Amino acid sequence: MIFAAVLIVCAVFAAVYWPGVAGRMAYARAAAAREVVGESRQLEIGGANITVNIAAGRTDLPRPRLFAWVTRAGRAVAMYFAGFPVSRAIVNVRAAPGRDGIFSGFTFFPDSGTLTTRIAVGEHTTEEALADDWMMTHELVHMGFPAMADEHHWIEEGIATYVEPIARAQDGQINVESVWQQLVEGLPNGEPEPGDRGLDHTHTWGRTYWGGALYCLMADVGIRQATENRLGLEDALRGIVAAGGTMEHEWTIERALGVGDKATGTTVMMGLYEKMKAAPAPVDLDALWRELGVVANGSRISFRDDAPLAAIRKAITEPPRAKLAPAKP
Repeated sequence: MIFAAVLIVCAVFAAVYWPGVAGRMAYARAAAAREVVGESRQLEIGGANITVNIAAGRTDLPRPRLFAWVTRAGRAVAMYFAGFPVSRAIVNVRAAPGRDGIFSGFTFFPDSGTLTTRIAVGEHTTEEALADDWMMTHELVHMGFPAMADEHHWIEEGIATYVEPIARAQDGQINVESVWQQLVEGLPNGEPEPGDRGLDHTHTWGRTYWGGALYCLMADVGIRQATENRLGLEDALRGIVAAGGTMEHEWTIERALGVGDKATGTTVMMGLYEKMKAAPAPVDLDALWRELGVVANGSRISFRDDAPLAAIRKAITEPPRAKLAPAKP
């Protein structure tokens, strides 16, 4: 199941991440310096120029399939943000001999001055695995939010975790049921446990990825309730990007959330942050699913359109109303 892979890969990634972003950036630079590019292409997606470098190395899939995989991920991100969030980006793909699957995704801002995603594709990765992949989209979403101090890493990962399946559904890559299945199964991992001191102070894997995603869902629902379903989280994130809040720049969390609230004319994001930053703030997910009309029966998801917040649930995964706009310089 896709979700099981999400849990396993994110857990491994989290274990690697905790030594610090600086260490991983140094590793990425050193590893890239040792690699020879086998083929490079320029992709034009959502107003952005994305350079995709595929390192020399054998894969069962031909290279055009790898370029198409990156294109799909970029298209999903551009769909959600109504334009790719930065004007230039680099994606470095390396082949991993004797392995299959997609792993070791990492996005950073190197000395070269161009946001870069580095990711590995196993030699024996199949077309089906590329179609099911979430990691490339997750990494590219990171580009659409400013870099945060370490204690706020949860919002960076939470946004990428929450937006990724929604963006893919909006672009028709996965069905809507899959989005809610992942949220139903994943969000309990983000609930506080005994001793929790809030999202800014509890840096476990569950609270970082799924606690951050839980914040995003609550913000999305709250913005839609406050605006009579005219606006949602994507409008807040687009507003942050429009103000220059991309991963190329380090902002305070207060600045980012304040800009997001201004874009929607609400105080939802800052209000939720004040509630969740230093206190457990559990969410009654069962009640939330009932209000949204999400019905889980094992691995099967169905919907109730007579639920109080059914219109909000539908709006969350609908393709954006705005056409794709050029990326911000």
